[in-house]
Amino acid sequence: MNRMERAIATVVGSAVGDALGAPFEFGPPGAFSARFPEPGHGGEMCGGGGWEPGEATDDTQMAVLVAESLLQQGALDLPDVFARFQQWAVSDPKDIGLQTEDVLTNGMEWDVAAAVHFQVNQRAAGNGSLMRASTSAVYFARAGQSLTMDAARRIAALTHGDRAAWEGTAIFHELIRLTLADADPLCALPDVLNLVHPNHRQRYAEVLAVDWHPDQATEFNGAVWPCLGSAVWALRRTTSFEGAIRAAVDVGGDTDTVAAVTGGLAGAYYGLDAIPAHWTEPLHVPLPGAGGRVLRLADLIDLGHRLETGRVDG
Repeated sequence: MNRMERAIATVVGSAVGDALGAPFEFGPPGAFSARFPEPGHGGEMCGGGGWEPGEATDDTQMAVLVAESLLQQGALDLPDVFARFQQWAVSDPKDIGLQTEDVLTNGMEWDVAAAVHFQVNQRAAGNGSLMRASTSAVYFARAGQSLTMDAARRIAALTHGDRAAWEGTAIFHELIRLTLADADPLCALPDVLNLVHPNHRQRYAEVLAVDWHPDQATEFNGAVWPCLGSAVWALRRTTSFEGAIRAAVDVGGDTDTVAAVTGGLAGAYYGLDAIPAHWTEPLHVPLPGAGGRVLRLADLIDLGHRLETGRVDG
């Protein structure tokens, strides 16, 4: 499998997981397989809970905003990313995390808004920076280990003041980088953990351990640790893209984000051809604040291609 296919599948796979998980958000474990017990039969892009069949949520919308900033600016321009987030946040998206909304609408500058939020609330380890990391992970993968993890932390810090969120996003970036280079991300986890900030390393070692199960989570999976842990668990315990996504949604809770993170990892791991066509055909990503634009499969494939080649657009 070539690198380009893996890169495109990272972007598409994350969006597919997001759209599949959205109707099951905050539901109980096992709800997906209870409704769709037989893999491969179709109909799983069912919609519900305010979502159309195949409609991606804020997870993918924000990932697209990051991607378009990187491509149009030709580099990581943090004020530009933040401004795009702000325009999106005030354009009535169907879903936006409470913390992310506060940071983006509190009127503070891009380089202090998240930090002030964290100082006041002392809680900012949600999965909202992890959920949108598929596109930046592809873009920075060729830059190498240090630069891709640094970029992940810096983008995460725009909305999340807790370093725990930065480290989880950095781990995801590095796992994608390794997978695009044909390395096994699961075998590489011990080495990746050595790159995590010492204050957060043990917490991530626990949720990324071979014998960890989502049932052992000590927080709701809207937090960054069990979200990433559940995604890695789903990849580890299954043997196909479809199997990984089914396992991720069946975890319950914050199903769109757990499945989006899983979809990015599994897409890179298994490639574009492994993503069922009956999942990609109805896939679409509305972009609030962008004049009614809606991205579909061909657009996401093109986006993944341009992110992998690093071609500047505009």
